[in-house]
Amino acid sequence: MRIRTAAAVPAVALAAASLLLAAPHGAAAARTAVCPERALTVRAAVASADPSVVRIDVTNRSGRACAVDRVPTVTFGDLDGAALPVPDGAVGTYRIGAGRTAYAAVRTVADPADPQARRVAAIAVAADPGHRGRVFTAAGLGAGEAVRVWEPVTTWWQPSAAAADRAIGLS
Repeated sequence: MRIRTAAAVPAVALAAASLLLAAPHGAAAARTAVCPERALTVRAAVASADPSVVRIDVTNRSGRACAVDRVPTVTFGDLDGAALPVPDGAVGTYRIGAGRTAYAAVRTVADPADPQARRVAAIAVAADPGHRGRVFTAAGLGAGEAVRVWEPVTTWWQPSAAAADRAIGLS
């Protein structure tokens, strides 16, 4: 009986270690505290290369790493709903180191000439769904009088602006 017990303990420890090593990035970030909104600076601007793309970033101004939702929350004026994540995926978090910045890109409309496209005067961006976020006017984004919106999509947070651009199809 002692031999079985002794052999079972290392097997359990080995299985636990394997699970820990195989844990995805989001699982590691889940152990990091959620970023308080007051510790974050959120910015947004229209991409000069493609006016239907809004680049956003969030900077962690605190002295310690914290986590936000894997995907930014982007809403459009008084329209219902938010930009959908691409790629679609499971719920998770994104860890932002102290003083570091995360980047995302939002495609507001696939075809700006689409007659179904709506126009809004502002968009709201939050790094985490539990945050109020920040409102950006169309003029403040560099989009003129209105942002055109139809079936908007957003990338997950990325480690660089170039990675966010690639994820949305800009290069």
